[in-house]
Amino acid sequence: MANTLTMDSNRPAPSPFRTARERSEERDVKRQALLLAAVSMFNERGFQATSLDDVAASLGVTKPVIYHYLGNKDQVLFECVKIGLAQLRDAADAARGTAGNGFSRLQIFLRRYADINMGAFGCCIVRTGEEALAPESRKRFRALKREIDLALRGLIAEGIADGSVQSDDVRLSAFALAGALNWIARWYREDGPMSREDIALRMVDILCAGLVPPAKRRRTKDTPP
Repeated sequence: MANTLTMDSNRPAPSPFRTARERSEERDVKRQALLLAAVSMFNERGFQATSLDDVAASLGVTKPVIYHYLGNKDQVLFECVKIGLAQLRDAADAARGTAGNGFSRLQIFLRRYADINMGAFGCCIVRTGEEALAPESRKRFRALKREIDLALRGLIAEGIADGSVQSDDVRLSAFALAGALNWIARWYREDGPMSREDIALRMVDILCAGLVPPAKRRRTKDTPP
């Protein structure tokens, strides 16, 4: 007997087509997968040694798929470092919104800063660097990095203002802190003996020891355990 299709006239059949929201969510998932594949290869092999064909092949797609969702190789790299810088900017905003003195807020930001640099997108900022970007992307990259530098300087300045931080050169202190924490991206390994959390805590404790005002340093030292 031939199959027949019956329809209930009082009930509309479910649409076989995706909604605009579903299409947008699917696009976001695909973009994220492509970015994760790209940033992993950039970090492991180096930007110059990685082709978009390599990235596409790792996901079983073709290079035009990457062009469709992300653009050319320069645009892919810029998207990767932009994500890392957005994570740092969000961390600075969150630290500024916490209770406590300037020193404690600075520590919160620096610990998150260290952790981000051990992640894929933060690591890409350090390991790849701005020299790999095209001139226009490099200009935008520098502007975003400037925001992070100013946020760090602002947190240091707030600590100086409330007496919880000692520094006679905010700019140099910011460079020293960022430089040390950026270097983590060069040597950190997931299979190393310390966790990301332990590294972030211990590194920040070491770096911030020099920012503690002498009076508070003596009090801490003289306080019995």
